[in-house]
Amino acid sequence: MGNCLVAPSLLSADFLHLDEAITMVNRSEADWLHLDIMDGLFVPNISFGFPVLDHVKRCSEKPMDVHLMIVDPDRYIDRFREAGAHVITVHYEACQHLHRTVQAIRQTGAMAGVSLNPHTPAGLLKDILKDLDLVLLMSVNPGFGGQRFIGQTYRKARELKDMILDQESRALIEVDGGVTLENARELLNAGVDVLVAGNTVFSASDPLQMIHLLKHA
Repeated sequence: MGNCLVAPSLLSADFLHLDEAITMVNRSEADWLHLDIMDGLFVPNISFGFPVLDHVKRCSEKPMDVHLMIVDPDRYIDRFREAGAHVITVHYEACQHLHRTVQAIRQTGAMAGVSLNPHTPAGLLKDILKDLDLVLLMSVNPGFGGQRFIGQTYRKARELKDMILDQESRALIEVDGGVTLENARELLNAGVDVLVAGNTVFSASDPLQMIHLLKHA
């Protein structure tokens, strides 16, 4: 068995053949299915909303890892849980009252995650780490797939891991953006627990094999 979780990002799949993409992930060694929700306000892109999620819920056999890149996410937390979200991650930068938002997520029964943009220091989560199930480090600027990995992420992951261990937090560290076979091992060595992979999986000639290789990196 590999020592990390792998979450293929549906944003990089062929939207004309989502059923096939989800079936492939179901058959694979992937642990979660990652879904990026973008509103065109918090990030300069729009992805998909509840109609697509409701469809994915019916098809996916993997837990749905839902990453909200939206303003005012509190409005929709219950609805995303209804749409099948197993993990709900909000952005630190989008939440005025982060503790309240995290508690609202946990009250739905979902795992509560907080994401940090590349420029946001990990230390800002110090006071809330004990309440989190997951911290998602963006290793590219959010909004578009296929971007180049930001090398600063390794140091940030190590810093975050030290804080988690120091506080005896259960929080997993997830990294999203530019994750490849070339940097997967270094990320895991830095303390990362969950690898989100979009283009690396869905552009591969054999996506099932690529997920296997990431899982055992």
